[in-house]
Amino acid sequence: MPDAIEKVITRFPPSPTGFLHIGRARTALFNYLFANHYKGSFVFRLEDTDTERSKPEYATDIIESLKWLGISYANKEVWRQSERSSVYKSHLKKLLETGAAYISKETEGERAEVVRFKNPNKTITFTDLVRGEISFDTADLSDFVIAKSPEEPLYHLAVVIDDSEMGVTHILRGEDGISNTPRQILLQEAMGFLRPKYAHIPLILAPDRSKLSGRHGAVSVRDYRDQGYLPEAVINYLALLGWNPGTDQEIFSLRELVEHFDLSKVQKGGAIFNVEKLNWFNKQYIQKLTPAEKIANVQNFISKEQFGVIQQNPGLIDLMMERISTFGELGTAVKVGDYNYFFGKPVYEKNALLWKGVGDFSKVKDRLSAVKELIEKMSSDLFNRVSVKEVLWPYAEKEGRGEVLWPLRMSLSGKEKSPDPFVLSEVLGKKETLERITTALNLL
Repeated sequence: MPDAIEKVITRFPPSPTGFLHIGRARTALFNYLFANHYKGSFVFRLEDTDTERSKPEYATDIIESLKWLGISYANKEVWRQSERSSVYKSHLKKLLETGAAYISKETEGERAEVVRFKNPNKTITFTDLVRGEISFDTADLSDFVIAKSPEEPLYHLAVVIDDSEMGVTHILRGEDGISNTPRQILLQEAMGFLRPKYAHIPLILAPDRSKLSGRHGAVSVRDYRDQGYLPEAVINYLALLGWNPGTDQEIFSLRELVEHFDLSKVQKGGAIFNVEKLNWFNKQYIQKLTPAEKIANVQNFISKEQFGVIQQNPGLIDLMMERISTFGELGTAVKVGDYNYFFGKPVYEKNALLWKGVGDFSKVKDRLSAVKELIEKMSSDLFNRVSVKEVLWPYAEKEGRGEVLWPLRMSLSGKEKSPDPFVLSEVLGKKETLERITTALNLL
């Protein structure tokens, strides 16, 4: 853990060669939590030296995704490796002058010569804050390439220089980065840089324990944002992938995560990504939203006309969210017509009014007529699910609940699956409820 007088500085240095992967977002989150737990700084940079694969739209996505998640960084300006070539060339020149690196004539590959690091062929040992002491025999690395030419440094050299100049004290990254550590430590020593502390965290795995990839579904932060997940839910779930607070608590705000985060509670094994659990978290956070916040979130998933209806009747949103976990699911349900009865009068066949598909139309008509008369006598000011049930329930008990309530539900929604008729009556209001019952009676 950090020394008492040491200011913790962590970093997140993605390459803008794709949209921000959910696993990389978890790495950024752990770095953010660790730095802020110790009242340090979390810094951000873009490793964009791969000119063929790096794209401005990917860089924009990474920055916007971090902002959406609420992961802020200390540096006001984004460091970009593509803008730091003169810094790298200066350090590379010193390595060549001191003999720590040399220009190598190549007999294979695309280039006639490259710059190689002169490997001292020694054992490197470091204490990983998650995995304990790790040793590498660097002789296995040979003299590895650190630049395509004296003008074109490669990843290992650039990242070591950037970490030093940003004052990085702790490097938290995925366990697939362990093999990079000995090369980077050798370069740190050759350039006289302080060695940061390392922590390699478990990878996020698919349910089949393979590496999480696009074949398993959504893998980028933007995918989850576009599907209608809340950032607080994504953050909460990601924090618990590979980290256990040691208590039964599952719902954490970002502030609480900062307070409780401890590397000693990071597990060594891979963390399985479970979308059902993420959905559970999202549902918990949706339930915390105010009606206005729910309505604002659903706006991008439904039509302008449907949005206007919900604005006029905020109670709709809670009914529509009862069986779904994301705002995207709500949008899909609306699109396929699951909630058409909220946005227009229902359409159905006369037979649909029969309880279990059998019965006498004249009796159905008599019962709906009786229900209509009971509702007409009710006060519009006190027309809600409780009062409607109190008025109709004795009659339903007398005639048969299904025989009375089924045709009422069908006349209000036109669907076999919908909220119960008391809830529907409250949402639709007395006037619309009576109009729909009249339509059913006319159909009969």
